[in-house]
Amino acid sequence: MLVGIIADSHDHVPMIQRACEVFNRRAVAMVFHAGDYIAPFSLNPLNQLLTCEYRGVFGNNDGEQRGLQKTANNRLCASPAAFTVGEWQVLVAHDLPAPVEAAADTSYRLIIFGHTHRPEVKRVGDTLLVNPGECGGWLFGRSTVAIADLSTLTAEIIDL
Repeated sequence: MLVGIIADSHDHVPMIQRACEVFNRRAVAMVFHAGDYIAPFSLNPLNQLLTCEYRGVFGNNDGEQRGLQKTANNRLCASPAAFTVGEWQVLVAHDLPAPVEAAADTSYRLIIFGHTHRPEVKRVGDTLLVNPGECGGWLFGRSTVAIADLSTLTAEIIDL
């Protein structure tokens, strides 16, 4: 089962649109956003273009949470948050609260995080940790997302 992963989009609507195109083309079953959308309008591509469901958490720059939640039709929640996808547990956090090595002691199949704007894929025991990097591309000039396969416990970083 494939899931799309996005974070730190920071109002960059053209890149969010590209991310939606990638996720649709790859037929992901679900998209998770690890926060820092910024303004509610930046959720419009997710609402209008995605052919699957999405869920997300708030990031440290998401000050307008009521507006974001309204635009997202209550798909967003505080970070961290646990979700079930098929038979697997997924944890989504904006800022990973513990060292990645601590993931080996969890029941989560996938832990998604953002905040650093740096893409990272790491397997710790039976847990896959993925930071998709920054969709917005504002900080490091590289706009990226990720797609994880929960069946094989692998992920790839995709440049937009």
